[in-house]
Amino acid sequence: MAGKNQHVVRRGDDWAVLGAGNSRDTAHFGTQREAIARATEIARNQSSEVIIHGRNNLIRERNSYGNDPFPPRG
Repeated sequence: MAGKNQHVVRRGDDWAVLGAGNSRDTAHFGTQREAIARATEIARNQSSEVIIHGRNNLIRERNSYGNDPFPPRG
């Protein structure tokens, strides 16, 4: 079973990692790069996705670390 997707979101001047459906942030970082690295670690451990939000809070990138067959069937 896949774990929770991890979102990298802006929090004021900092960046946070937030598990999907959680009300509290998992961790806070000074840079987006640090937050992405931590979110990637968690996603690899949980076989889930990292969803990176830009400064405008829109999704700018998604990376899957779960059971994602390539090429996709169908």
